[in-house]
Amino acid sequence: MTPLPGIWLARPERPPAGRPVAVKDLLDTAGLATTYGSSLFADHVPERSAEAVLRLERAGYAVAGKTNLHEFAYGISSQNPHFGTVPNPRAPGRLAGGSSGGSAAAIAAGEVELALGTDSGGSIRIPAAWCGIVGFKPTHGLVPADGCFPLAPSYDHVGPMAATVEGCCELMEALVPGFQQIELESLEELQVGIAWLDRADPLVRARVEEAAALFPRRRAIDFPPAPDDYRLFMREVADVHRGLYPGNEDAYGENVRGKIERCLAVTDAEVAAAQRERAAYAERAAEALEGLDLLVTPTLAFVAPPADVDELEIRERGIALTYPFDSLGWPALALPCGAAEDGLPASVQLVGRAGDDARVLAAGRLLASLLRGAAAP
Repeated sequence: MTPLPGIWLARPERPPAGRPVAVKDLLDTAGLATTYGSSLFADHVPERSAEAVLRLERAGYAVAGKTNLHEFAYGISSQNPHFGTVPNPRAPGRLAGGSSGGSAAAIAAGEVELALGTDSGGSIRIPAAWCGIVGFKPTHGLVPADGCFPLAPSYDHVGPMAATVEGCCELMEALVPGFQQIELESLEELQVGIAWLDRADPLVRARVEEAAALFPRRRAIDFPPAPDDYRLFMREVADVHRGLYPGNEDAYGENVRGKIERCLAVTDAEVAAAQRERAAYAERAAEALEGLDLLVTPTLAFVAPPADVDELEIRERGIALTYPFDSLGWPALALPCGAAEDGLPASVQLVGRAGDDARVLAAGRLLASLLRGAAAP
């Protein structure tokens, strides 16, 4: 198989021994170029790998290569002005999604079965959804972010992407020492809330409704929409780039340059208001999920858009159903659930409270098996 251009940014000269894992080029890899998706780091070769990478290597996995991404991980399209737009192997001419687009595309192309990504507003789950694969954002801080170039640290998550839920489970055991899987006999063991179906395009909604109907004990709930705390996210981005951006403005692509400038303009009063909103949102979310085990929503409201779309035009709607769980730090799984508009993949999102990672994954395994059974001739 000839690798598709735009997916890989660096590969080892000789494939190392071990089960191959693609690594988003936001995570450091010793001796292998790590660009963070930026021309400023085109020749950067770290001396030490990120802690998540080291944990995988200790468990017998091997870095298959570094995957392309949205510049500095600040975007949902993986249209990278320096290294090219990541292609979508499942939908040629459409976006792969971002910012972990290369990791999703490498799996969708069949070049690897496992990958590492990061998620600050949806960056694992968005490309997983648009490429028709599985992506898992763990509880915040469960997988260490040491050696990963930050976007907005209190929102940043490192997590697995895979061809199957089982692949994500496998990587979680390596990434989190002592991580205990749980087994569910039936989805009937879970009481779930269903939300945000009305925010999805018609066929996405239909596919997610069909997936949600496989939970016998379910009810519609009014889960609060995304919190208005984005100014806090922006301040954290600004703090990351405050020393790098001045004097290097022209080295940033137009899409990210504009975002960084808006981040640098955020005021202290806006940050304080955003901090209050984030805390209040956590209370509203906990109240909405009271008495329930999991939340089920669409991962995204729409299928992969054309590859030449302006990311700024789709960004707000694109993160609307994923960003809330980065703000909360809750675990969330994106799982393909059938064909929607234009025959492209739809994705259902399973969400649990902080620390309920094993329950989310166990439900995902069962749901995936039922969806496969429903799709069988």
